[in-house]
Amino acid sequence: MAIKRRIDEAEGRAALREWAGAYRESSKPARPVLAMAVRFALEELASKAEGNSVEVRVPPFGVTQCIPGPRHTRGTPPNVVEMPAELWLCLATGNTTWDEALQTGQLHASGLRADLSAHLPLIEYP
Repeated sequence: MAIKRRIDEAEGRAALREWAGAYRESSKPARPVLAMAVRFALEELASKAEGNSVEVRVPPFGVTQCIPGPRHTRGTPPNVVEMPAELWLCLATGNTTWDEALQTGQLHASGLRADLSAHLPLIEYP
């Protein structure tokens, strides 16, 4: 079953490109651009790795569930990945690998299915 997208794909890709340009220039994009880029990348993950066994959190911008497996229904899910927005976008665009992200100390992954490395990068922007 396909996920229900909330972000227009053209707008999401534009926000991601704008973020990538700012990242290359070591500057910060506007907060609405960052928020849209994060949410678009989360939707991409959910559509490419459909499922409900892992919850990916990028506070304060968004959360999604992905990866096939047992679904949790209440309480804290057994498989959680949480990280800041910049790190998530670096992973999603191939600017950082999963192993590099783990070494930063900003990526928190718990549970047997919490390794997203097989699904990253989602979209590559040099």
